[in-house]
Amino acid sequence: MCGFSGYLRVTGQAAPDRSAILQAMGGALRHRGPDDQGHWLDTSVDFGVTHQRLSIADLSQAGHQPMLSHDDRYVLAFNGEIYNFPVLRAALEKDTPDMAWRGHSDTEILLEALARWGVEQALTAAVGMFALALWDRQDRTLTLARDRMGEKPLYWGWQSGTLLFGSELTALEAHPAFLRQIDRGALSLLLRYNYIPEPHSIYRGIHKLPAGHLVVLRPDGREPAPEPYWDYRSVVRTGVATPFAGTESEAVSTLESLLMESVAGQMVSDVPLGAFLSGGLDSSTVVALMQKQSSQRVHTYAIGFEDKAYDEATHARAVAAHLGTDHTELYVSNQDTLAVVPELARIYSEPFADSSQIPTYLVSRMARRSVTVALSGDGADELFGGYTHHQYLPRLWNLLAPVPQGLRRCASGLLSPLPFPRRMRKLLDVLDARSREELYWRTRSFWSEPAAVVRGATEPDSLLRSLYRDPSDWRFVQPFATWIMAMEAMDYMPGDVLAKVDRAAMANSLETRAPFLDHRVVEFAARLPLSLKLRNGQGKWLLRQLLYRYVPQAMVDRPKKGFSVPLGAWLRGPLREWAEGLLAEPLLQAGGYFDAAAVRRVWAEHIQGKSDQASKLWSVLMFQAWQAR
Repeated sequence: MCGFSGYLRVTGQAAPDRSAILQAMGGALRHRGPDDQGHWLDTSVDFGVTHQRLSIADLSQAGHQPMLSHDDRYVLAFNGEIYNFPVLRAALEKDTPDMAWRGHSDTEILLEALARWGVEQALTAAVGMFALALWDRQDRTLTLARDRMGEKPLYWGWQSGTLLFGSELTALEAHPAFLRQIDRGALSLLLRYNYIPEPHSIYRGIHKLPAGHLVVLRPDGREPAPEPYWDYRSVVRTGVATPFAGTESEAVSTLESLLMESVAGQMVSDVPLGAFLSGGLDSSTVVALMQKQSSQRVHTYAIGFEDKAYDEATHARAVAAHLGTDHTELYVSNQDTLAVVPELARIYSEPFADSSQIPTYLVSRMARRSVTVALSGDGADELFGGYTHHQYLPRLWNLLAPVPQGLRRCASGLLSPLPFPRRMRKLLDVLDARSREELYWRTRSFWSEPAAVVRGATEPDSLLRSLYRDPSDWRFVQPFATWIMAMEAMDYMPGDVLAKVDRAAMANSLETRAPFLDHRVVEFAARLPLSLKLRNGQGKWLLRQLLYRYVPQAMVDRPKKGFSVPLGAWLRGPLREWAEGLLAEPLLQAGGYFDAAAVRRVWAEHIQGKSDQASKLWSVLMFQAWQAR
């Protein structure tokens, strides 16, 4: 796990302080890789790349980056892990039996695969999580690429005649060409979703490279469109066309085999390794498969909270005891948790407003005290139907669809002025939805009209907005619950879940790995009929059957509880003064980004207890705190 950044300048004279610029860009990413730093400059053009290394595989200087290929043509800066590097190495050695390797790092093996096979073939053969920058010294082209599911981040874009790229925006900000122009449209997306979905970023002209894509750039100032080398939509289409046809028992065994292989590959490490364990289905399955393949007790970590409504540590403790792991838990007070809030603007390089970022940071900090790598259960909910709305939204749409939209709109208008509780209020907000796509989009929206709250904003298209307006391209996905899972795997997972975990973990110099996101597991999940995911009012049916082979059913069967914090109560209590400072009307007006009256109205509703508006307010607060940084 590492971080990298760099630039390609196409206008004017080469900067005389190029090494200092790279030093500053790399320094902004030191938390992602505190073990080693390297720079590489191409004197034939004004191109430079810097790399910060968190040493995981091959701790020697043989793993130092940026790395030059054996034929001296290519330079690679790489963030992530290639889990099947022994397979790639064997394939390379078959072509060149006398290959003289410098070491045993996955970086060197990936680089030689890129150099010999070409980018698309090498990335298709690789199993892993990554973002990379590959400079071709001969053709003077830069290839940027990102892993299939979007586990590792990569920003890029042209600023003042200079291409900037890197793992986090803070590195791009360190370059003198960076313009720091806020994209008001992207800000409106933050208010809608509580994160900024790819390919947008908070800055004008800077993009997130979409998951499973690559882009080839030349020193001519042009901005080509990224191209997919792996397409999740095609995976879903294939799954719909050729569903899994085996028995239920065969499905459980196939999933077990695939996850076992994924976990085994992700347990390879030259540094101490462990796992997050909440006691829920996802993390318990990962830990069970880890412990089965380990000759030693697996290190597991759980966070406990004083507020029992948010505490799952007792469940994690029971699973750890049953599996025989070396378990560590840390109970944190409200004061410990609240102390993280002022650090969030630093941890997240662009505004990010999923409040579960707080406990994610805390458990990462605890794990880093004794391990450098931690496996997690991320991705299982999106792939196997783990969220409660996977069940209730299809039921709701089945009730609404037969009723004429005009009648539903009339009912919504008549009932809206009444003081309903939050859940009923959300139902009224979606009562007149015209399609299943619009119903889902509205339930995912926090501010229903964010462009009216952000001054001068026009909300740009996002995946969900474009599909509710024109759903035809995805109508092949039936039933509705399967469509929802596909949308979340493509949008919510990379934009929210994976971004949250990456930034929280890397702020603590901790590498996280997600076995459920092995593309072979993803492709298998896409082929599963919905009946193997949702059954008898429960989600993740197939995953449950697998876990029951290792853990008693009674130990893990309980209602799903998110990794959350009592944000609404905090904003009315211990965080009220902090929030009031950021939401003060003179500050909002001076900033010029928000309709101060609209924000203050929502704040007043919240602190007066009229309604819980914490999720809406958190996006504004995170932007205000980030801007103040």
